[in-house]
Amino acid sequence: MVKSTAFGTSLLISGPEDLLAERAVDERIVLAQHEHPDAELHRVQALGLEGNTFAELAGCSLFATSTVLIVSDLAELSPDLFDVVLATAIDPAPDLALILVHNGGMKGNRLLDQLKKAGIEMQRAATLKTWELPQFVFAEARRQHLSLTDRAGAELVAAVGSNLRALAAALTQLASDSDGEITEALIAKYFGGRAETTSFAVCDALLEGHTNKALETLRWALDTGVPHVLITSALAANLRSLGKFYDLRSSRMQNSDLARAVGVPPFKVKDLSRRAQHFTPHGVGVALRSVAEADAAIKGASSDPGFALERMVLAVDAALRAP
Repeated sequence: MVKSTAFGTSLLISGPEDLLAERAVDERIVLAQHEHPDAELHRVQALGLEGNTFAELAGCSLFATSTVLIVSDLAELSPDLFDVVLATAIDPAPDLALILVHNGGMKGNRLLDQLKKAGIEMQRAATLKTWELPQFVFAEARRQHLSLTDRAGAELVAAVGSNLRALAAALTQLASDSDGEITEALIAKYFGGRAETTSFAVCDALLEGHTNKALETLRWALDTGVPHVLITSALAANLRSLGKFYDLRSSRMQNSDLARAVGVPPFKVKDLSRRAQHFTPHGVGVALRSVAEADAAIKGASSDPGFALERMVLAVDAALRAP
């Protein structure tokens, strides 16, 4: 439910994802300042906060009609202040907008539980699961008024990783060199040299049946210093996803639920479904064993890790092509 007023209310933001927490704080501040542009804004750290200081700030200034008070790192709040903060959060003054930010750890959980039981409005800033990252990218693209395809969104996640701040910054960078449409080609131009992107390129070529392209990409990756372990980890992750898909495809799940159960973005379900028509569960199992052997080789069991990876590509190709 959208709040009609920020004042006389309390908001608890809980979770370790800093970017989401910051945005939740900013949204409440914007709401408050839209309502009362002259509101005093106070940001304080819970660590070292004294009861008199909190009471003074929460009681609002004689010289201001309203106050926005943000208490960060609530986990560091002294237990001596738990009761006064809880009482203020439950019944804030009509001219107070109180925002409490907790990083989601175990410290300070007693106060956190009491705030939740009291029914304080709460927003989560939880770390996103792998399959949720493309959803964040698409939402961020809309936020920046950009057009982004499913495939391009997945490519960006593969290139940049799981850090939300880095993903948002990457979209901003891409936007400055585009007409508002973010394509796979543009992402490759900016991030194609990244190790994560190259490792997944090897994997995609191999699983699409393009063995020669996979070998060519592998050799280029090794020549440019891509860590060997990223190649095996990317291939193992994709094969495990395919194995999970085999186990779940007869469950009649919706694609979104199936993607969540397998641990992939929703658009990847189409890729898995297509590949599952050409491979067999037994072949995937044999391929995984080949990847495990290559992983052991590059971690010390072989004097030539590059050759071990080339042999792995051929072994995986043979396993997946077997009837």
